[in-house]
Amino acid sequence: MDPDHHLPAMSPPPPPPSTPMNGTDGMHHNMMMHMTFFWGKETLILFSGWPGTSTGMYVLALVFVFVLAVLVEWLSHSRLVKPGPSNVAAGLIQALVHAVRVGLAYMVMLAVMSFNGGVFIVAVAGHLVGFLIFGSRVFKDTETTPYHKTFELPPTSN
Repeated sequence: MDPDHHLPAMSPPPPPPSTPMNGTDGMHHNMMMHMTFFWGKETLILFSGWPGTSTGMYVLALVFVFVLAVLVEWLSHSRLVKPGPSNVAAGLIQALVHAVRVGLAYMVMLAVMSFNGGVFIVAVAGHLVGFLIFGSRVFKDTETTPYHKTFELPPTSN
């Protein structure tokens, strides 16, 4: 008597559906989801079907991720809300700017989760350039005002 006779019989997986999976163009997209870093222009970044297989669109996607990372650094280090008579209005604007910054940072993170080496490099480069311009002392002529003298939260560089 087989000791495993109580286990159900294993059946093969069902065949793939014959209807289109992605879109209505009748084509199957056999893009593989990478779980390790890889090099190449054939990847998906943030949106279904983008950038596709075009080299130009891949370069545009890299520029887009770079700009997103620079914007995150700009929002992290800029003082957009000046002290004023209404703390409520300033606080609401601060909260809105913070939400936009976090949303952009999550978009950069999701782009990096494509595991494409080029996307990772441009994301890090965008943060580097953004910090160099907006967060470091390289382009500042004067001493920065300590954050406790303003209504702003401290920038991440203090």
